[in-house]
Amino acid sequence: MKKSLLIFLSLSLTMLAAIFLLLTSGNDLNKTESEKPLVLSMTASVEIPESMHFAGEKITFDRYDKHERMDRELNSFTYFHSTTLLLFKRANRIFPVIEPILKQQGVPDDLKYLAVIESSLDYRAVSGAQAAGLWQFLQSTAKQYGLEVGPEVDERYHVEKSTEAACKYLKDAYRKYDSWSGAAMSYNGGQARITNELNNQGANEALDLWLAEETTRYYYRMLAIKQIFEHPQQYGFILKPTDLYKPMEFRKVNLTSSIPDLVAYAQQNQITYAQLKDFNSWLRSNKLSNASGKTYTILIPTEESLFYRKGKQPKVHNRAWVVQ
Repeated sequence: MKKSLLIFLSLSLTMLAAIFLLLTSGNDLNKTESEKPLVLSMTASVEIPESMHFAGEKITFDRYDKHERMDRELNSFTYFHSTTLLLFKRANRIFPVIEPILKQQGVPDDLKYLAVIESSLDYRAVSGAQAAGLWQFLQSTAKQYGLEVGPEVDERYHVEKSTEAACKYLKDAYRKYDSWSGAAMSYNGGQARITNELNNQGANEALDLWLAEETTRYYYRMLAIKQIFEHPQQYGFILKPTDLYKPMEFRKVNLTSSIPDLVAYAQQNQITYAQLKDFNSWLRSNKLSNASGKTYTILIPTEESLFYRKGKQPKVHNRAWVVQ
């Protein structure tokens, strides 16, 4: 009896969903193909574009492996709703910080999606291999590209400085592989691995290599998230301006001295210790010993930035992300 009731309820819900789609499908009759959502139900597979450009390089998806890899990642981001929604929210805060650095460093804007894939735009992220920060630097690579890594200061967690270091790495890799796809894949797999496999497998480009699954998926994950970020409504993501995380404003304090007690320092600046550490995550201890007199810049969030005000919408970085 219970089983029959469950079957009846399941069929009833399916019929209601079908009726809803029929009733609402008329709303799409006057829309162009680009305006129509690609996802109509929780079971609809998304359509794969014929081609797209990433960092100025064109990739087509007619070859079976490229098509199926893009299909996997695009469907994954489309239906992993909570994670993808969070990426939009965080990007509204993080992209305005890193995009000008990419431009100033001469790195294509699309490489910001590498940070999305690396850390989900969480500048406090730490991987199982102990890669850290927005760009997920290992300790050795971070030091190689000029970041300070120690018990009190770890600049892998510094958004601006780690972005500059990532740009240096990517430009070095681009000079080696003459492609941003090769540079991006080396960011995950390592330049030594990519170079060796290009030689061992007689391939001309990194996208044709047989590699570890994580590295093979890496580039296509960037392509997929770019596609969704540029056409969110087509993939079923509907956000209002108030859904996005507001960009923060700071008072910058340049210090050449030590701070013996960061808790007291936070209180002196009318913020909590947690807020100080949140926006200065590169401070890894409860003090800052600065015997060398190096200049550090501490970000103190303004009081206005700390609050969401009723009736006041946050600045929206990209209008394509929101509906009015």
